Amino acid sequence: MEEKLRILLCEDDENLGMLLREFLQAKGFNADLCSDGEKGYKAFVKNQYDLCVFDVMMPKKDGFTLAQEIRLVNTEVPIIFLTAKALKEDILEGFKIGADDYITKPFSMEELVSRIGAILRRVRGKKDKEVTSYKIGRFTFDTQKQVLVIDDKTKKLTTKESELLALLCANVNQILERNFALKTIWVDDNYFNARSMDVYITKLRKLLKDDPSIEIINIHGKGYKLITPEIEND
Repeated sequence: MEEKLRILLCEDDENLGMLLREFLQAKGFNADLCSDGEKGYKAFVKNQYDLCVFDVMMPKKDGFTLAQEIRLVNTEVPIIFLTAKALKEDILEGFKIGADDYITKPFSMEELVSRIGAILRRVRGKKDKEVTSYKIGRFTFDTQKQVLVIDDKTKKLTTKESELLALLCANVNQILERNFALKTIWVDDNYFNARSMDVYITKLRKLLKDDPSIEIINIHGKGYKLITPEIEND
């Protein structure tokens, strides 16, 4: 049986914290709840977590401070901030510290779980950078040489095209969240980068058109999905 992913949840609102923990557990996660930043830090250094969810405004140690201290211990663990603050400078501060996402209250618990899933897929995608090639239908995609090969034809990809296709391959037949693709490849999910990504998606569709069994579809309001009956990696 696959081991459950473990989440560190720090929320000083007792009712909200308990509801979130119960909901996460119902969704198949192991969730530890701490009521302040100091307890959160002690729990983190004592245990091993796959992801952290921190309220920003907490007693003893706020979420930003907690995240900064955790980044000194672990630079890779994903962190999501929960906060009533929606000011641009607060959001930027969170990402500067190293947040993977930032959710303003009120929010739906389903949204939180959806974002957790997207981040974990993104983390797996980063680990999959060790994968040097994918078999996509009739294509072979070499991520290091940045080429697509089909039959006797070789197509050279740009760095952005290769990075975007690698993310799609890592999430094949699943939704690649638009915002996470932008943050992973373009760093910023602003309007201009979003339009740029749309252009690259169009380019990838043209590059893959020689195999009609492969399709990149838009998932309205969410992102993209690479549809293929067969994908292997080496």
